[in-house]
Amino acid sequence: MFTGLVETTGKVISLEPRGESARLTLHVGGMASELVDGESVAVNGCCLTVTTKDATAQTASFDLLMQTLKVTSLGDLQTGSLVNLERAMSIGARFGGHFVQGHVDATVKVLDWSAHGQDHRLEVELPPEHRGLIIPKGSICLDGISLTAAEVSDTNVVCWIIPHTFQLTNLHTKKPGDRLNVEFDMLGKYVRELMRAMK
Repeated sequence: MFTGLVETTGKVISLEPRGESARLTLHVGGMASELVDGESVAVNGCCLTVTTKDATAQTASFDLLMQTLKVTSLGDLQTGSLVNLERAMSIGARFGGHFVQGHVDATVKVLDWSAHGQDHRLEVELPPEHRGLIIPKGSICLDGISLTAAEVSDTNVVCWIIPHTFQLTNLHTKKPGDRLNVEFDMLGKYVRELMRAMK
């Protein structure tokens, strides 16, 4: 379980195909000394398991299943790409953001990414099959970042990005047309399934 509050960014060293799967190796900086094999880390909002880590080289590797490559945008990563990183929640810590599982629902295309004074406007498409899972002022997780939906229509979602988020995350590397991983609010998904079951 995660909060969507990005701790730091990492840089892609390699994405090595292994049959229908792949191994992703990242430079994760000082976080490497705190990681243990088997630990869960959200990489661009996708919960991955640390396969190996090297505290001296400050690297960590993750095995990506075919399903992960199919559902997320991780297969788009190139050497040098910046990724958002968050370790799992710890009991007793303050809980900002919102409940994030690290289970990506889909990828969405960036429609608008523009500066407005010191802030930025991020508009992404809303897949038809996921309409109703996001409400105005509700939470949405984009590339592992807990954001508030400022505007919601039948076809898109607009979030406003403050300077802190712009500087701390990989968003400053994005442009219109890029794909982001999206995880919709867990409570909304449960409500939808309960309503379907009642019908």
